[in-house]
Amino acid sequence: MSGAPEGRPRGLDWPGLMRAGMRGLGLRPAEFWALTPAELALMLGIEAGAAAMTRDRLAELAARFPD
Repeated sequence: MSGAPEGRPRGLDWPGLMRAGMRGLGLRPAEFWALTPAELALMLGIEAGAAAMTRDRLAELAARFPD
């Protein structure tokens, strides 16, 4: 597996993000750096993770799987 050395957290893939933003989206550097990660993800069409579980959904799962 490539990436950060073992035991060290991985950082963001800045070169990849910059390519996606500047080449893919045609952003100027100042525009790219002014974005938040959430804004960049939205512009790239990356969907957010699953919604947080609600109490109703938890109750539904507990009733369905009562073990």
